Amino acid sequence: MKKIITFIFIFGAISAVFSQEVRGTWNGILKVQGMQLGLVFHINKTDNGFSSTMDSPDQKAFGIPVTKTNFENSKLTIAIANAGIEYEGVIGTDGIIIGTFKQSGQSFPMNLSKEKVEKEIIKRPQEPQKPYSYYTEEVIFSNKLAKINLAGTLSLPAKEGVFPAVILITGSGAQNRDEELLGHKPFLVIADYLTKNGIAVLRFDDRGIAMSKGEFTLATTLDFATDVEAALQYLQKRKEIDQKKIGLIGHSEGGIIAPMVANKSKNISFIILLAGTGIPGDELLLLQQELIGRASGISEDDLKKSKITNTEVFEIVKNATNSDQMKKDITNYITKSIKSDPESKIPDGISESEFINMQVSQITNPWMQFFIKYNPALALEKVNCPVLALNGDKDLQVPSKVNLEAINKTLIKGGNKKVTIKELPNLNHLFQECKTGLPEEYSEIEQTISPLALTEILNWIQIQTKK
Repeated sequence: MKKIITFIFIFGAISAVFSQEVRGTWNGILKVQGMQLGLVFHINKTDNGFSSTMDSPDQKAFGIPVTKTNFENSKLTIAIANAGIEYEGVIGTDGIIIGTFKQSGQSFPMNLSKEKVEKEIIKRPQEPQKPYSYYTEEVIFSNKLAKINLAGTLSLPAKEGVFPAVILITGSGAQNRDEELLGHKPFLVIADYLTKNGIAVLRFDDRGIAMSKGEFTLATTLDFATDVEAALQYLQKRKEIDQKKIGLIGHSEGGIIAPMVANKSKNISFIILLAGTGIPGDELLLLQQELIGRASGISEDDLKKSKITNTEVFEIVKNATNSDQMKKDITNYITKSIKSDPESKIPDGISESEFINMQVSQITNPWMQFFIKYNPALALEKVNCPVLALNGDKDLQVPSKVNLEAINKTLIKGGNKKVTIKELPNLNHLFQECKTGLPEEYSEIEQTISPLALTEILNWIQIQTKK
């Protein structure tokens, strides 16, 4: 009996020690495809066990409710059901929790510490450092149609003078003025290069991102085009800008937006499409999924199943006349597809209904609906100014040959004879020199943008602005 009592006493003491250790604030760095995202868990002791919240400071999200917090035998388990998030880790004698962060079927190692955790310094040799050899100004301009203010940076070769100018247009997803992605700042590099070579550059944060106002999640490509129009109107008021030599440079989705703006304004003297699209949105998404999937090692059978499912879902979106009915139809179709395929697998840590709701939400958001339905040829046909279209031959997101051919064909059909089309060797979607072209490679490459691409852009602009 003494041994049993002693054992219980010791066990209770150990539990108390671990309980004391797990309470408090825990810091970790989640590394996903080269991006480093700081996460913070605040763990408290309750009468029934433990409770916690999560912060994601880099995303400016704080106090996210955690649906499950469990700590037993030195193992910590945290779950956020509605986001499909689960974290499991074991606390060591050094006070560090060694664990794994899971979301929607993907797993990433992430350790937690009560000490402040510093992000790794990523080498980006092309990124310019202050002080710059040119003049920069933080600016704010208004999109009167959307009733929002947008914030950006205007770079001028010198504080005084009159210069040709370009407006940089970001790609899809929430982007700041540098088009910052996976530790790279391609628009900062482009702006630096062009400004040093006599070209003024205006780049700005997407609406609702960083210093710009508005609601990003409700906006479509068409809405973003009005933001670029507002940027153009702002440049037209600046005495340092040559009003006859203003151009647009759009990357990815920005390559869709540039023609939209150019065919509505006679004040655009040229446009550059960097990995711009020339085929309808639904066709691009299907091709993108196929190429990335195949390069990632997904079987041809699975690729075929995915294409059939996505094609049918895109058709529902394209033919929909009622939003509520569209969501019901897509929900029913995805549900049937999962149940009819015995090999289909729901990611760990999330229920079937939650998984389906996530898919439906992604497909039916305003931006995706517009993108699926939109054919860039509608705007390209009406572009009369000179056009340079560049694409890397290893781009798996906007495949070069099919899109460059479509862009060229459409511009010529519209009567535009001032077209330059170039496919650049060994470059990916970000115009980095690469091996595979896969998105997972972007962060691993130190180069932000190929010097070849920068030279092509500058040389062509100089030809246009000397006229």
